[in-house]
Amino acid sequence: MRKQNKVVLWPIYFDSTKTRGDGRKIPKSLAVPSPKITELKEAVEKLGFVCELVANASYPKTPWLKTGMLLVAREEAKNQLLKKIARQLQKIRSVTVAAKSV
Repeated sequence: MRKQNKVVLWPIYFDSTKTRGDGRKIPKSLAVPSPKITELKEAVEKLGFVCELVANASYPKTPWLKTGMLLVAREEAKNQLLKKIARQLQKIRSVTVAAKSV
């Protein structure tokens, strides 16, 4: 299933409640608690990247959880892409939290 021109993104990569050993790929300071695949897709699209949602996919370490995954067109290094998306996720969460508190 390896795609040379696409990057596979799982919600667990951005989950602040998970450890690096569990699958988190970014620093905890950039992570958000329990991100949903729809939030991840929204963040990727706001950054202008082309993505494809695979809704019924399971992260290999947790095959019993159908979290979904995103296939994003590779335009830069994966680590840089992850950090950009993490910052965008934080913005989305802060807007959502602000809207709920009003």
